[in-house]
Amino acid sequence: MTISLNINNQQVEIAASPTVTLMAALRQAGFFSVRFGSDDGQTGAAAVLIDGQLVNSDTMLAGQAIGHHIETVEGLTERVGELHPIQKAFIETGAIQSGYSTPAMILTAKALIARNPSPTEADVREALSGILCRETGYVKPVEAVLRAAAYLRGEDVPPYDGPQIVDASYFVEHPPADNGDDMDSPELAGGSQQPTTTQTKPQTDIELKSGVPETAVVGKSETKVDAIKLAKGNPAFVDDIEMRGMLYAKLLTSPHAHANILDIDDSEAVALPGVRAVIHYKNIERVKYASGGQSYPNPPPYDQVSFDTKVRYVGDRVAAVAADTLEIAEAALKLIKVDYEVLPAVFDENEAIKPGAPIIHDEEDTLDIHDASRNIVHHIEAELGDVEQGFAESDHVFERTYYVHQVQQAPIEPHIAISWWDEDERLVIRTSTQVPFHTRRMVAPLLGLPVRQIRVIKPRIGGGFGVKQEMLLEDIVGHLTIKTGRPVRMELTRSEEFRSSRTRHPQSVTWKTGVMADGTLHSQQYKMVANTGAYGSHGLTVQTVSGLRGLSSYNCPNREFDCIVAYTNIPVPGAYRGYGAPQALFALENHMDEIAYELGMDPIEFRRKNWVQAGDPLSIAPLLGEGEKETVVDVPYIESCGLNECFEQGMKAIEWERKYQPGWHEVPGKPHVRRGLGAAMCMHGTAIPGLDMGGASIKMNDDGSFNVLVGATDLGTGSDTVLGQMAAEVLGVPLADILMYSSDTDMTPFDVGAYASSTTYISGTAVKKAAEQVAEQIKERAALMLELDTWDDIRLENKQAVAPDGRSVSLEKIALHSLHQEDQRQIMANASYVSAASPPPFAGQFAEVEVDTETGQVTVTKLVMAVDAGVPINPLTASGQVEGGMVQALGYGHCEEMAYDETGNLINDEFGPYHIYRADEMPWMKAILVQTNEPTGPFGAKAIAEIPKDGVAPALANAIFDATGVRIRSIPFTPQRVYAELKTI
Repeated sequence: MTISLNINNQQVEIAASPTVTLMAALRQAGFFSVRFGSDDGQTGAAAVLIDGQLVNSDTMLAGQAIGHHIETVEGLTERVGELHPIQKAFIETGAIQSGYSTPAMILTAKALIARNPSPTEADVREALSGILCRETGYVKPVEAVLRAAAYLRGEDVPPYDGPQIVDASYFVEHPPADNGDDMDSPELAGGSQQPTTTQTKPQTDIELKSGVPETAVVGKSETKVDAIKLAKGNPAFVDDIEMRGMLYAKLLTSPHAHANILDIDDSEAVALPGVRAVIHYKNIERVKYASGGQSYPNPPPYDQVSFDTKVRYVGDRVAAVAADTLEIAEAALKLIKVDYEVLPAVFDENEAIKPGAPIIHDEEDTLDIHDASRNIVHHIEAELGDVEQGFAESDHVFERTYYVHQVQQAPIEPHIAISWWDEDERLVIRTSTQVPFHTRRMVAPLLGLPVRQIRVIKPRIGGGFGVKQEMLLEDIVGHLTIKTGRPVRMELTRSEEFRSSRTRHPQSVTWKTGVMADGTLHSQQYKMVANTGAYGSHGLTVQTVSGLRGLSSYNCPNREFDCIVAYTNIPVPGAYRGYGAPQALFALENHMDEIAYELGMDPIEFRRKNWVQAGDPLSIAPLLGEGEKETVVDVPYIESCGLNECFEQGMKAIEWERKYQPGWHEVPGKPHVRRGLGAAMCMHGTAIPGLDMGGASIKMNDDGSFNVLVGATDLGTGSDTVLGQMAAEVLGVPLADILMYSSDTDMTPFDVGAYASSTTYISGTAVKKAAEQVAEQIKERAALMLELDTWDDIRLENKQAVAPDGRSVSLEKIALHSLHQEDQRQIMANASYVSAASPPPFAGQFAEVEVDTETGQVTVTKLVMAVDAGVPINPLTASGQVEGGMVQALGYGHCEEMAYDETGNLINDEFGPYHIYRADEMPWMKAILVQTNEPTGPFGAKAIAEIPKDGVAPALANAIFDATGVRIRSIPFTPQRVYAELKTI
């Protein structure tokens, strides 16, 4: 059957039934800008224009569109290189991160501007409210639509202003021999209303401005190298390919939280016409593995197999089907008969480790579980000094317990993978992953193939945030391709993404802190019971990072970390942006505020008195390396820190001094509403020292341009752009002369992947080193052409090699000379990098809230984050990371929560019931980049991608306390929870 649709002013014949969704029909016709986010229209990713009106094509039948005019982003321009003004505005403002939902946003803007040529910001936010974005924080998309409207009105639009960047003063110092001397701290915003404090004075204090040299490309807000294809909706993502004979896979999952599988009967499913394979524990070899995408050897335990005889949570794997169509595959799942022996289940981490709790891993072939009989996966311990003696010596001791909950990363693009045999009979897996090289290594033994016979390709990815730092679907599609010999596609539904992918670890946390009379921290004990769900994926490393972040942020002579990681029967937690730090800092920064209040000290002054600064050691780092690996041997020292400037700038932006003004906490005309301000200090890390490695290869082309090949994985963060800027800076060319290739295990050098905030620092250094080698070869060739005896003083700039005497030769002529004319050779180089250092970025996070004391409703009105990430290589993409991260963190602290019934069944496995912020719900936000020069980083850079997740939740807690006097020690701050706490006073 065929249908005829009018698409972008052309009549298109499509071989499809009128009863398929319009999204399916459009994608079948090659309009790949229309993308799947959910089946119910909640994401808006499949939005198109029907007769000029915005419509969700995933909830509309194709037959309903017959006779109407359909518009997709592909129709906005006709020629290669051409951009519509809306697309141009989105590119200029940096409104595109992964770009997965960008076409829907652009069509939304088109419809809005057509009916309202001069929209207000509120108009834009309302229009965009139907398009969920997990990445941008909506700040730059709103600016893009307003800018596009100005273009379409014919106005002269000035160049786009980038983010605010301030230069920080900081200290670079040697390890202090004595920390007993004090020096005055800089004055804070608010002047005399703020008390003064003291700081530790280093042995050697060399006060420097950040000392960042002038650069041509680095440090500039360059357009993203992938912006045009994303703005135009070009095929870029995993699903944007067509393969002849492709099969569709579906996963059968457990309806029980804990059960043994006594038998599976797949005979009826296998007999269904169109079914090509059914796989489960009976026909797939039992090979133990750990699914977390981490460096070799993966941290233990290896507690998973592709298909097991036991299920451990609702959503666990039972079987998979490959069929000619998705509908046949779904029908086949219903024909598989599974005989379950339902077992008792346990969901709370504290209950799971009690005697008599159901044993979740009782199999004999899983090794390295700390105590399987008590569901204890790991017991992590670290101590510096003598904590108990420290408590005895302290003038005050405070002990509080906190709880952080389970949330889902919720990328708009769910997990998807496609596999096939190539012409050389090698298995190719095209997958939405953050870790292509880890995935290849990990999937090989499961499939019974050598690594050399597998190629993993990561195209553009529609959001990751850690959930795709996992080998999740690749073994399933691989098994099915091996069984059938045909390409196999598997994509999770939104419900499956919630239930069967990965989440954030819940934790029960107790902080005990001893403080001296003057407010100096003297002893800290950090105890935790963490919930790793049914499997130990990332269970060891996330909690280790929690301990490291919690016990490194402030100076204290006595510190202890005591952590139990527990199995339970909830869906599996894994990696999520921040990786243990958001949990740690929610509790810690709440705790620090409580201590300051009870001591009668200003909370920021109390922090300032104790927080780490440049020259301070991170003494506990060697005891809390990457899991059980000794990645840190020597005690590292902080070499750059802009915390003072972060807090000064953040306090100015949020107008911190208002909280000291009489009556400010009251809202005029609303006696039941109270206002409050809160703050939190954030400290993160940059890569995993001694472990993370990235490689780069650069070759020169005939015209003087360069191909840069990296294994690094761009998730929409702009890492391809940032790495290209570094290469361009060294080679003296514009970014347009750098062609980036990334994330293909056959074609690009090795890289650990996108996690641990490592790409700019690790992969960037590799690119810089390779570019420096290429630059030397270019200079040598220039000296030959200019008949110079040495090339030491030749410089590369403006696409020229310039000699000290002023003569120059173009890079194009150098390339042609090297390839064709004399002493021919290919100018190229490879480099790799692993760092012993992990320089911490720092930030000050600030929040303003209004609390309705009659309902418990918390409205977040302002968020400000000032971040020291060293030198921002691309300020536009860096600020986008801060804005987007703050909004994810806002959901974590305020409204997102996975809710279960008594059987362990997730009851809010869709957007709406699981609420993420929309464009029209956003607070006013500001991101400030505080520039320091990190000596160990490429061009002075440190990490920025994860730290925005760390501080919003505690800042909200502290703001709610400032507004109401009520201290809430668990998140999220839902009306029910806040109201219940308000009733206690």
